[in-house]
Amino acid sequence: MVAALAIFLFPSFRDRVLRATVSISTAIAFFFIGIGRRLGFVSEASFQLMRDSGSGVRTFAVRHRYLLLSGMGLLIVPVLLSVTFGSGRVLFFDDWATESDPKIEALLQGEQLVPPQPLPPEVFATAEVEQIRPLTKEGSRDWAALDVDFRNRLLLVYKIMKEKHGYDLALLEGYRSPERQAKLAALGNTVTMAKANQSYHQYGLAADNAFYRNGKLVISEKDPWAMEGYRLYGEAAESVGLVWGGRWSFRDYGHVEYRKPGFKLSRN
Repeated sequence: MVAALAIFLFPSFRDRVLRATVSISTAIAFFFIGIGRRLGFVSEASFQLMRDSGSGVRTFAVRHRYLLLSGMGLLIVPVLLSVTFGSGRVLFFDDWATESDPKIEALLQGEQLVPPQPLPPEVFATAEVEQIRPLTKEGSRDWAALDVDFRNRLLLVYKIMKEKHGYDLALLEGYRSPERQAKLAALGNTVTMAKANQSYHQYGLAADNAFYRNGKLVISEKDPWAMEGYRLYGEAAESVGLVWGGRWSFRDYGHVEYRKPGFKLSRN
């Protein structure tokens, strides 16, 4: 931070930094170009042209040093301020969460929602369910294992879907252990693209849901009724601040997760 301020406050220091940056960058570029010439990848004529161009680049950089430094400042200063006065980390797209409706937030503060009654285990063990979602019967459907904030938001989605749209939702899986995540990942990318500890499921911040109709689970989006339900489900989930898997390139219509403020999921 001190160095950044010195660049803008002291012209002589600023000029030295700019000249040094240009010189070092040019030297590195010509080092690799020289290697390419010796190996035969760069012709002598091309080398001479690039060398002449390099001189032009240095002249341009020195002549327009204030403009270049201003541009560098616009890029560097926000990062320095974030690190110095913020939480110590820079936010990336993965940190962004869907903003919820203020009215929904008020409901979350004032209403205590109760999880629905558990469905019979055999509902999750049919051949149809196994074909669409392998090993679903082994998944955890314990609402108590979910993060409290996420659980309340998800229960509100259940309430909206039932009372406003007439759809009954069923929890296929909530919390998922790292061992189970690894087991599912071993089945291939058509099941999951996340390895152990790379999914919000491992932290009680994600859930897979489907529809329940006439005593059976309806999962496949090929059913027009279910596809319309998923669209409404996605809208409801996003209205309470959840991320819906139906918007991903790898469509996961029943999946929702909560990008909880202050929590950063590791993808390593």
